[in-house]
Amino acid sequence: MTAPAAGQERTTMAVGYDGSDAAKDAVRWAAGYAAAGGHRLRVVHAWVWPMFTKKLGPVEGVEGSGLRHAAEAILAEGIELARTALDAARSAAAPADAEPAPAGPAAETGPAVEGLMETGLPAPVLRGAARDAVLLVVSSRGLGSVLGHLAGSVCLALAGSSPCPLMVIRRVRSPGEPAAPVVVGVDGSSRSSAALAAAARLAGFLGTDLRIVHIDQTRGGAREGHGRHGPLHGQELLDHTLEEARNLAPHLSISVDLREGHAASKELLAAASDAEALVIGTHNRTGGPGNTVTAVLNKARCNVLITR
Repeated sequence: MTAPAAGQERTTMAVGYDGSDAAKDAVRWAAGYAAAGGHRLRVVHAWVWPMFTKKLGPVEGVEGSGLRHAAEAILAEGIELARTALDAARSAAAPADAEPAPAGPAAETGPAVEGLMETGLPAPVLRGAARDAVLLVVSSRGLGSVLGHLAGSVCLALAGSSPCPLMVIRRVRSPGEPAAPVVVGVDGSSRSSAALAAAARLAGFLGTDLRIVHIDQTRGGAREGHGRHGPLHGQELLDHTLEEARNLAPHLSISVDLREGHAASKELLAAASDAEALVIGTHNRTGGPGNTVTAVLNKARCNVLITR
């Protein structure tokens, strides 16, 4: 996939799929978000077997066998699941007296679905597939059932190197279950402005409240000058961010939460203990996700959106 040219708007979402139950949840979530935003949805399957063997074709005399056929079947299943979920999301959003929208990939309304199967390990395949994407969605487990023991590493690798925001799905709501708040961590930097905007969009999609959290590290015991903000600036920062959020999404119910502590990840996790999703920004120049993002991904019980 090629990245969009400068000034060209991204209109496609990408979601990883390997056939696992966790990946099915990720596809369903991605389909709902794509339907709400009018995005195209790209279902991506990383095919690892060609890296280990050349025996990819069918077993002689056994119809429908072979590693290539199995991989193609997994991708086809993911595409069909996405189309079904998209149709359901469009139907749920349509007025009761509206004409039903045409179903399937030929529908003239709503986003389309496409499939992509690439040879390689999950992280680089998904990274390449998301170069022109507005959002990459993955499950928190099983990003490659063959390499399941590396799933954590894959998720962390994407957190530090994804070319677009990364949504890690840990749970999906049951039908009729109300959404819990979206929590976003801010520190006054440019990356937290991007996180705030993404959190506002996510809260609007979910139809839930937005909670803005700032960790005042100086007041929590960090040495003087270590944090970006002094002890008197924490509430001022939140007040400014609250005004920014209200300008972005005047329809949302928004609250703020000022916390103290030098362990940002610990405080963010505590603030998001009842959240539907936690939104944080990353800016680590080494290419890794950074300590805070790593800790959040390892311990968060909710979905996590990582912006950049």
